[in-house]
Amino acid sequence: MKLSLVVPCYNEEENVQLFYNEVIKVFKKKFKYEIIFINDGSSDKTISELKELHKNKKENIKIVNFSRNFGKEAGIYAGLKQATGDYTCIIDADLQQNPSFVLDMLKILEENEEFDSVAAFQKTRKEGRILTFFKNCFYRLINKICEIEFVSGASDFRLFRKNVVDSILEMSEYFRFSKGIFSWVGFNTYYMPYTVEDRANGSSKWKIKQLFKYAIDGIVSFTTTPLRISTIMGLIISLISFTYFLIVIIQKLFFGVSLQGYTTIVALILLLGGIQLLCLGIIGEYLARTYVEVKRRPIYIAKEILDNSKK
Repeated sequence: MKLSLVVPCYNEEENVQLFYNEVIKVFKKKFKYEIIFINDGSSDKTISELKELHKNKKENIKIVNFSRNFGKEAGIYAGLKQATGDYTCIIDADLQQNPSFVLDMLKILEENEEFDSVAAFQKTRKEGRILTFFKNCFYRLINKICEIEFVSGASDFRLFRKNVVDSILEMSEYFRFSKGIFSWVGFNTYYMPYTVEDRANGSSKWKIKQLFKYAIDGIVSFTTTPLRISTIMGLIISLISFTYFLIVIIQKLFFGVSLQGYTTIVALILLLGGIQLLCLGIIGEYLARTYVEVKRRPIYIAKEILDNSKK
């Protein structure tokens, strides 16, 4: 098997058939490949459409049907576990990432042995200015506080050699941030620019709230800098407080100046209380993840796995 296509699906009932048809058009008779669809607890008829494909088509089609929605990160992990190809590609089902780009990725790896993976990235984003601004801010921030590098605009649309996939699967943490994992495992990556096409049907599942949560997950998963910042803030505030305490004592004992300013005191109490709650919240984020990780719950639960290659 030369190529495995890993396709996470969440409410893509209108797209899976179109995606399959496009794959057939691009790859037919070129080499042996398989398509691994992961139904991530879709609430529409995605699983019915996938089962219809599985029933009627002769090509190697695998379907991993989750028992509920576990998220795209779990879908990627499940797809990589099922992949058997010499090369494995993660691609979305909405046809924003055209399967024809996979041929370009394959050509890069086959002609350049020094590269182990190819990551597609957008030179120009087709998003609003506000969303683009926040994404750029996230990449600037996380690159300053993390030891690994995150390339701005790089997507999950990637092609890996088999050894890279094996290394990714060794990282079996519950809270997964794939962009960070792809960078953490190392290997030489070629960054290929590509143009994102319009969705075939439906709308993006990523909203501002989900992207913000995703950003927090990435920061907490790959750096402890926020904890260090909390410690530094505590030391600085303690030093300032002790210095101010000495000043007040000296003014009272030697100059007879009494403490004034009810408003100032209240403002300082509120400021310090807010900083304390912020630091507790940061600690809580790390503690909560540790709490879930030590339970060793599975990353996903497969309700059923359908595999045409085993018929």
